[in-house]
Amino acid sequence: MPIRRLPPETVNRIAAGEVVERPASAIKELVENALDAGASRIEIQADGGGLSRILIADDGHGMAPDQLALCVERHATSKLEPDDAGDVDLLRIHTLGFRGEALPSIGSVARLTITSRSRDGGDAHQITVEGGDQKPVAPAGFPGPHGARVEVRDLFYATPARLKFMKSERSEAMAISEEIKRQAMAHEGVAFTLDLDGRTTLRLPAEHPGDHGRLKRLAALLGRDFEANALLIDQERDGVRLSGYAGLPTYSRGNAAHQYLFVNGRPVKDRLLQGALRGAYADFLARDRHPAAVLFLDIDPLYVDVNVHPAKAEVRFRDPALVRGLIVGALRHALAAAGHRASTTVAADALSGFRAHEGVPGGEWRGASGERFSDAARGWSGWQAWAAPATATAQILPGLNERSARVEPTYDPAAGFAPDDLATRHSPLATVGAADIDLPLGAARAQLHGTYIVAQTRDGLVVVDQHAAHERLVYERMKTQMAEGAVTRQALLAPEVVELDPAEAERVAVRAEELAELGLIVEAFGAGAVLVRETPALLGDTDVQGLIRDIADDLAEHGAALSLKERMAEVCGTMACHGSVRAGRVLSAPEMNALLRQMEATPHSGQCNHGRPTYVELKLGDLEKLFGRR
Repeated sequence: MPIRRLPPETVNRIAAGEVVERPASAIKELVENALDAGASRIEIQADGGGLSRILIADDGHGMAPDQLALCVERHATSKLEPDDAGDVDLLRIHTLGFRGEALPSIGSVARLTITSRSRDGGDAHQITVEGGDQKPVAPAGFPGPHGARVEVRDLFYATPARLKFMKSERSEAMAISEEIKRQAMAHEGVAFTLDLDGRTTLRLPAEHPGDHGRLKRLAALLGRDFEANALLIDQERDGVRLSGYAGLPTYSRGNAAHQYLFVNGRPVKDRLLQGALRGAYADFLARDRHPAAVLFLDIDPLYVDVNVHPAKAEVRFRDPALVRGLIVGALRHALAAAGHRASTTVAADALSGFRAHEGVPGGEWRGASGERFSDAARGWSGWQAWAAPATATAQILPGLNERSARVEPTYDPAAGFAPDDLATRHSPLATVGAADIDLPLGAARAQLHGTYIVAQTRDGLVVVDQHAAHERLVYERMKTQMAEGAVTRQALLAPEVVELDPAEAERVAVRAEELAELGLIVEAFGAGAVLVRETPALLGDTDVQGLIRDIADDLAEHGAALSLKERMAEVCGTMACHGSVRAGRVLSAPEMNALLRQMEATPHSGQCNHGRPTYVELKLGDLEKLFGRR
């Protein structure tokens, strides 16, 4: 079969399949053009999931009439300039777009109309391209002093086969909304408005550039809970800066949808970055939980290649180890600085579990001694129950007098004074933990069910899961001991050969020094195998074959041996679990208060090894709301 040169229209449509995958892809390209044009306000409209109509309006510097004709030609762009020798440097890209493919690609598969007025003055002009057929530039009306309006109608009408692969209008609209959210996160100084089918779904005013404005923008997009539970990230290493916000471990999610990563203001989905994020939270979350984070990486364009894919969603770093180390180190530093802090959603979830009891009308009954009680909450009247004799109280609420422990001295209702007696104001209850009550986790007051410590703070109360809290404390001590000295290794009786794919074996062998720091001694053994001589003693009798294969998979996907670290963390967690205070053990007042003080002094003590909270704090205002006091 002879070789033929394809017609330009066909070439453009083939290219459009790579650049414009769906309506959200077209909107992404057009919004990035507006941002590169210096827009401070961008309005987006989409009808029918973006397939019927798309309109992008901005107040950027606009285009002159002669530029309109050039902008719809393939590989014509204003974002790359040749040097004196006429060469274009693709390694120093400072703009979001640079390929010059978006507008001609969209024009080849849709009805494209671009109207613009230049900031330099003059009349507005317009150009139309329908299915690759370019119309001449003509004068047109324009509402603003400068900027551009790009309208796309009947997307993919020229390629009907592509329309069959589109999802529902609702799914496409959701993808558009998600894309605009990503762009808005990266550019808090730009105002965004999104209308879907004539309804405004997003209206974001411009925020002041910087951390404060960025957090306000993120709160508007991700919710106030993210704002309340986000940790500021701001670290720099060797000219690479990482900034943004990451959620507390107890604010984790069931999937990775709330992870947003940007490189030089460009939203990306990069395995290296995602793997580093996972590695930073490895000690704090179960494998089925995912952190929430919005991270911005600023790096010299010379050290990152954004020309990997036409959609520009993937990047490649010259020094991936530096980038990964920065992300892991910065996140762990922020998590350590958070100390024992737990997310505010923990208290909200606890409060939602409370239900007010309602009595049965007219229901009264008598206790063993003849006392009359209301049927509210099945025989509970707080006043009468405390004033009743112990035998009657036990019948009203079985087990009430069988508390695991109480810090404050008890008083005998039969002794002749009620809970509101003035004598209680001078009882030891008023002095227990007087110095501790102003500390973050307060002073221990009681232990319930041999598991939960109740502490009083100056403005509320704290309930602590003693086993989960102590397990975390023991685990952190074990981690510290591992960091202070070499990991203890155990030699195999006979070195074990693990056969792998040649590329996998090479990846494992190259990381031999890193693995040795974790107690795993490996060396290359031919073209497609590695030899394992020693394993970490913490792992005991482990499946060496499975361990090496998991490490090889992690190195291929994330660039780091997370499996070994996670297995060692799991062993440490198991040992910490067995070495910690068990549920059901009765603690004395000094033991309970000692546990609270250790939690305050230990990083990450707000969550257990699986990311669940170790304590719940309820403010006095929350309690007052429960009882209708405010």
